[in-house]
Amino acid sequence: MAYEHILFEEADGIATLSINRPQVMNALHVGVIEEMIDAVDRVRDEGTARVLLMTGTGRAFCSGADLAGGGAGGGKKRSGPPDAGSVLESHFNPLLERLFALPVPFITAVNGAAAGAGCSFALSGDIVIAGRSAYFLQAFVNIGLVPDVGSTWLLPRLAGRARAQAMMMLGDRIKAETALDWGMIYSVVDDDQLLTEARALAARLAKGPTRAYALIRHGIRDCMDKTLSEGLMVERRNQLQAGRSADFVEGVSAFLQKRPAQFTGK
Repeated sequence: MAYEHILFEEADGIATLSINRPQVMNALHVGVIEEMIDAVDRVRDEGTARVLLMTGTGRAFCSGADLAGGGAGGGKKRSGPPDAGSVLESHFNPLLERLFALPVPFITAVNGAAAGAGCSFALSGDIVIAGRSAYFLQAFVNIGLVPDVGSTWLLPRLAGRARAQAMMMLGDRIKAETALDWGMIYSVVDDDQLLTEARALAARLAKGPTRAYALIRHGIRDCMDKTLSEGLMVERRNQLQAGRSADFVEGVSAFLQKRPAQFTGK
């Protein structure tokens, strides 16, 4: 596959995937996800990379679904009531499942915004390094939706239920230093040192016991009290309901028109 929306390279056992839509803060649509899936499958199948490093170009890691580009609905016309969960089932969730199932360590280098689905992908790394200007945001309530792409499974396990719930219900930005204090990420470094530090860590892992790393990363998740797939199905069902609400329609309209949303609770 030829890549239009991501950059992908492999050198010295390190595969680097960079979301490359800086003009829209690396917002995600179906085409981006398909390219990311292809790149992750290459890491899984080709067997030459011993670590995957993910980041974003420009001033953001990833701002989440591209609402203006059909990222919340899959980009296809559907008959019947809208289903905001369909693109989760067809694209976003399969990518997250692939990242969790990788046989190699997975590092994320978070620059700037990591919002919505971008927050989930950023925090899904085995080791998460953030620049000082980075922030994490669950803004789904601002458009009348619920957190998805593993957020309700992942965030309570990282930050605890109380913090995760407040983060999701208030839609506030969580600065990198706060995320570090909450146990969501591994380290915070100066912005101009982010990729240098991430690549140094990737180089270290690329030289380590890859199969042991795989057993560690899979073993930790296997020992949790609820599987990822179960959590994803809960989100998928809830997103079906939320995506049929008037508040979702209003939230997206307000976002695209750059005005405050007027929610009615319907």
